Amino acid sequence: MKISSAEFIKSAFEESHWVSGELPEVSFLGRSNVGKSSLLNSLLERKKLAKTSNTPGRTQAINFFLINDRFYFVDLPGYGFAKVPKKMREDWGKMAEDYLAKRKQLVLSIQLVDARHSPTALDRQLYAWLTFHRKNSLVVATKADKLSNNKLNKSLDDIRRQMPDCKVLPYSSVTGKGREEVWGQIINAVG
Repeated sequence: MKISSAEFIKSAFEESHWVSGELPEVSFLGRSNVGKSSLLNSLLERKKLAKTSNTPGRTQAINFFLINDRFYFVDLPGYGFAKVPKKMREDWGKMAEDYLAKRKQLVLSIQLVDARHSPTALDRQLYAWLTFHRKNSLVVATKADKLSNNKLNKSLDDIRRQMPDCKVLPYSSVTGKGREEVWGQIINAVG
Protein backbone atom coordinates (compact mmCIF):
# COMPACT_ATOMS: atom_id res chain seq x y z
CA MET A 1 0.00 0.00 0.00
CA LYS A 2 1.22 3.49 -0.79
CA ILE A 3 1.45 5.60 2.35
CA SER A 4 0.78 9.22 1.45
CA SER A 5 0.46 10.34 5.08
CA ALA A 6 1.06 8.87 8.52
CA GLU A 7 0.64 11.16 11.48
CA PHE A 8 0.77 10.69 15.24
CA ILE A 9 -2.52 12.10 16.56
CA LYS A 10 -2.54 11.53 20.31
CA SER A 11 -1.80 9.38 23.33
CA ALA A 12 -4.78 8.38 25.44
CA PHE A 13 -4.68 7.21 29.04
CA GLU A 14 -8.44 6.78 29.36
CA GLU A 15 -11.51 6.23 27.20
CA SER A 16 -12.56 9.89 27.17
CA HIS A 17 -9.29 10.71 25.37
CA TRP A 18 -9.70 8.20 22.50
CA VAL A 19 -10.01 9.76 19.05
CA SER A 20 -13.56 10.52 17.96
CA GLY A 21 -15.17 9.73 14.63
CA GLU A 22 -16.01 6.62 12.69
CA LEU A 23 -12.78 5.82 10.82
CA PRO A 24 -11.75 2.15 11.08
CA GLU A 25 -8.96 1.21 13.48
CA VAL A 26 -6.30 -1.50 13.45
CA SER A 27 -4.78 -2.26 16.86
CA PHE A 28 -1.30 -3.63 17.54
CA LEU A 29 -0.77 -5.71 20.68
CA GLY A 30 2.04 -7.79 22.08
CA ARG A 31 4.51 -8.41 24.87
CA SER A 32 6.84 -5.63 25.86
CA ASN A 33 9.82 -5.47 23.48
CA VAL A 34 8.23 -7.75 20.87
CA GLY A 35 8.82 -5.10 18.20
CA LYS A 36 5.50 -3.24 17.90
CA SER A 37 7.06 0.16 17.26
CA SER A 38 9.57 -1.28 14.79
CA LEU A 39 6.77 -3.09 12.93
CA LEU A 40 4.67 0.10 12.78
CA ASN A 41 7.61 2.10 11.42
CA SER A 42 8.39 -0.65 8.90
CA LEU A 43 4.78 -0.95 7.70
CA LEU A 44 4.57 2.82 7.28
CA GLU A 45 8.06 3.15 5.80
CA ARG A 46 8.93 5.73 8.43
CA LYS A 47 11.98 5.62 10.65
CA LYS A 48 10.77 7.34 13.80
CA LEU A 49 6.98 7.76 13.71
CA ALA A 50 6.51 5.24 16.52
CA LYS A 51 9.24 5.59 19.14
CA THR A 52 11.39 2.48 19.48
CA SER A 53 13.37 1.53 22.56
CA ASN A 54 15.50 -1.29 23.87
CA THR A 55 13.82 -0.73 27.23
CA PRO A 56 10.63 -2.77 27.67
CA GLY A 57 7.48 -0.99 28.79
CA ARG A 58 8.01 2.34 27.00
CA THR A 59 4.52 2.45 25.47
CA GLN A 60 2.38 3.40 28.46
CA ALA A 61 -0.68 4.83 26.70
CA ILE A 62 -2.85 4.00 23.71
CA ASN A 63 -1.26 5.81 20.76
CA PHE A 64 -3.34 6.75 17.71
CA PHE A 65 -1.77 7.26 14.25
CA LEU A 66 -3.86 8.51 11.31
CA ILE A 67 -2.95 6.74 8.07
CA ASN A 68 -3.75 8.28 4.65
CA ASP A 69 -6.62 10.18 6.35
CA ARG A 70 -8.60 6.90 6.00
CA PHE A 71 -7.95 4.77 9.10
CA TYR A 72 -6.00 4.61 12.35
CA PHE A 73 -3.21 2.40 13.60
CA VAL A 74 -3.57 2.03 17.38
CA ASP A 75 -0.50 1.03 19.40
CA LEU A 76 -1.47 -0.50 22.75
CA PRO A 77 0.86 -0.83 25.77
CA GLY A 78 2.93 -4.01 25.84
CA TYR A 79 2.00 -6.70 28.33
CA GLY A 80 4.12 -8.94 30.52
CA PHE A 81 6.73 -6.38 31.60
CA ALA A 82 7.65 -7.24 35.18
CA LYS A 83 9.87 -4.24 36.04
CA VAL A 84 7.05 -1.78 36.63
CA PRO A 85 4.80 -1.58 39.69
CA LYS A 86 1.99 -4.13 39.78
CA LYS A 87 -0.64 -1.35 39.83
CA MET A 88 0.81 0.13 36.62
CA ARG A 89 0.72 -3.30 34.90
CA GLU A 90 -2.91 -3.72 35.99
CA ASP A 91 -3.81 -0.24 34.70
CA TRP A 92 -2.21 -0.98 31.30
CA GLY A 93 -4.11 -4.27 31.09
CA LYS A 94 -7.43 -2.64 31.94
CA MET A 95 -6.78 0.20 29.49
CA ALA A 96 -6.08 -2.27 26.66
CA GLU A 97 -8.99 -4.57 27.54
CA ASP A 98 -11.41 -1.63 27.71
CA TYR A 99 -10.27 -0.48 24.29
CA LEU A 100 -10.55 -3.96 22.75
CA ALA A 101 -13.95 -4.65 24.31
CA LYS A 102 -15.62 -1.29 23.71
CA ARG A 103 -14.19 0.12 20.50
CA LYS A 104 -16.74 -0.20 17.68
CA GLN A 105 -14.28 1.22 15.11
CA LEU A 106 -11.83 -1.65 15.72
CA VAL A 107 -11.76 -3.81 12.57
CA LEU A 108 -8.55 -5.82 13.12
CA SER A 109 -6.29 -6.66 16.07
CA ILE A 110 -2.74 -7.59 15.12
CA GLN A 111 -1.11 -9.60 17.91
CA LEU A 112 2.68 -9.73 17.74
CA VAL A 113 4.67 -12.68 19.06
CA ASP A 114 8.45 -13.09 18.90
CA ALA A 115 9.24 -15.79 16.33
CA ARG A 116 12.34 -16.78 18.31
CA HIS A 117 10.32 -17.91 21.32
CA SER A 118 7.32 -20.09 21.99
CA PRO A 119 4.13 -18.10 22.76
CA THR A 120 3.90 -17.21 26.46
CA ALA A 121 0.91 -17.85 28.70
CA LEU A 122 0.00 -14.15 28.27
CA ASP A 123 0.21 -14.49 24.46
CA ARG A 124 -2.13 -17.48 24.57
CA GLN A 125 -4.46 -15.73 27.03
CA LEU A 126 -4.77 -12.65 24.79
CA TYR A 127 -5.40 -14.80 21.72
CA ALA A 128 -8.07 -16.78 23.62
CA TRP A 129 -9.72 -13.50 24.71
CA LEU A 130 -9.77 -12.16 21.14
CA THR A 131 -11.18 -15.46 19.87
CA PHE A 132 -13.81 -15.73 22.63
CA HIS A 133 -14.98 -12.18 21.92
CA ARG A 134 -15.01 -12.86 18.17
CA LYS A 135 -12.52 -10.11 17.35
CA ASN A 136 -11.00 -10.18 13.88
CA SER A 137 -7.33 -10.90 14.57
CA LEU A 138 -4.03 -11.72 12.95
CA VAL A 139 -0.92 -13.11 14.65
CA VAL A 140 2.36 -11.71 13.34
CA ALA A 141 5.60 -13.52 14.22
CA THR A 142 8.17 -10.72 14.50
CA LYS A 143 11.96 -10.86 14.19
CA ALA A 144 11.65 -13.55 11.50
CA ASP A 145 15.00 -12.47 10.01
CA LYS A 146 16.77 -13.81 13.09
CA LEU A 147 15.82 -17.43 12.29
CA SER A 148 16.78 -19.80 9.49
CA ASN A 149 13.89 -20.84 7.23
CA ASN A 150 13.77 -24.24 8.94
CA LYS A 151 13.61 -22.74 12.45
CA LEU A 152 11.07 -20.14 11.32
CA ASN A 153 8.78 -22.85 9.92
CA LYS A 154 9.06 -24.77 13.20
CA SER A 155 8.25 -21.58 15.11
CA LEU A 156 5.17 -20.90 12.95
CA ASP A 157 4.00 -24.50 13.49
CA ASP A 158 4.48 -24.06 17.25
CA ILE A 159 2.43 -20.84 17.22
CA ARG A 160 -0.36 -22.53 15.23
CA ARG A 161 -0.38 -25.46 17.67
CA GLN A 162 -0.57 -23.23 20.75
CA MET A 163 -2.96 -20.68 19.25
CA PRO A 164 -5.39 -22.91 17.33
CA ASP A 165 -7.02 -21.60 14.15
CA CYS A 166 -4.98 -18.39 14.15
CA LYS A 167 -3.91 -16.66 10.97
CA VAL A 168 -0.15 -16.23 11.43
CA LEU A 169 2.33 -14.40 9.22
CA PRO A 170 6.10 -14.06 9.66
CA TYR A 171 7.49 -10.51 9.65
CA SER A 172 10.86 -8.81 9.67
CA SER A 173 11.13 -5.08 10.26
CA VAL A 174 14.76 -5.32 9.07
CA THR A 175 14.19 -7.01 5.69
CA GLY A 176 10.52 -6.19 5.09
CA LYS A 177 9.63 -9.89 4.86
CA GLY A 178 5.86 -10.25 5.30
CA ARG A 179 5.09 -6.56 4.76
CA GLU A 180 2.88 -7.08 1.70
CA GLU A 181 1.02 -9.96 3.34
CA VAL A 182 0.30 -7.97 6.51
CA TRP A 183 -0.84 -4.99 4.42
CA GLY A 184 -3.15 -7.34 2.51
CA GLN A 185 -4.87 -8.29 5.77
CA ILE A 186 -5.09 -4.64 6.85
CA ILE A 187 -6.55 -3.45 3.53
CA ASN A 188 -9.07 -6.28 3.61
CA ALA A 189 -10.16 -5.24 7.12
CA VAL A 190 -10.37 -1.46 6.63
CA GLY A 191 -12.17 -1.79 3.29
